[in-house]
Amino acid sequence: MNKLFGISNCDTVRKAKKWLEANQIDFEYIDFRKNQFSKEHIDDWLKKVNFEDIVNQRSQAWKALTDAQKHDLIENKQLALLLETPTLIKRPVLQTSEAVLFGFKEAQYQAQFA
Repeated sequence: MNKLFGISNCDTVRKAKKWLEANQIDFEYIDFRKNQFSKEHIDDWLKKVNFEDIVNQRSQAWKALTDAQKHDLIENKQLALLLETPTLIKRPVLQTSEAVLFGFKEAQYQAQFA
């Protein structure tokens, strides 16, 4: 089953949900703030992507971190901080059986489901 992770008030997450629905692709939506989101999810993603690919360095949460916190997050792969502050994760996250995609790019989604 495809899983789409995100935050319901995020415009990019809404675009991804709309695209998946319009293309009749089944998925389970997991809201970072409301649903059970765990270290195991991130561990699954790290089997397919680098840690740096997960972190949203354009987010307000990232900008609020000190330089030392940013360095620690990236260098030491602080999964606990990502779980505490899920807005640090690029979104949406689309997890399929073959891949994990961060952000929404229509062409990337089309290629994934071609």
